[in-house]
Amino acid sequence: MRSLFELGMPWWEFVLRAVAVYVAVLLMVRVTGKRTIGQFTPFDLLVVVLLGTAVQNSLIGSDTSLLGGLILAATLLAMNWAVGRLSARSRRFDRWVEGRPVILVRHGELFRDELQRQAVSEQDFAIARRSAGYATLADVELAVLETSGEITFIGSKGDR
Repeated sequence: MRSLFELGMPWWEFVLRAVAVYVAVLLMVRVTGKRTIGQFTPFDLLVVVLLGTAVQNSLIGSDTSLLGGLILAATLLAMNWAVGRLSARSRRFDRWVEGRPVILVRHGELFRDELQRQAVSEQDFAIARRSAGYATLADVELAVLETSGEITFIGSKGDR
């Protein structure tokens, strides 16, 4: 019972590790593009699960105590709260964390280089287009990859 609350390292090391891992993973997710957080495929889900496993030891070191896990959880939640607050107060920080919406189609013309840059396959785009009710590219006036990873569509000729 005593080992549940006996830390394997100083409490501040948990906080430092959690902050470092949070920032590093945030940077990695930000660099990999919106698709990582938006349009999950089974492969993407696998990567997220494995990412959690990969950073586990970076977070806990050799500690397996309940108290250590609670310190880590509190630190990660505090970091998430702080990023949310900073994003709400600073447009520049929000743009850096969330990115900007990206135009994928304008006037029925698909920007393949932008799809490639955002790691969205033409097949995934076509599925999203059809799911939104647009049979062809000619039906789409504008398609935008939102910061959430969702693709939104505006029909041509005021269809929608």
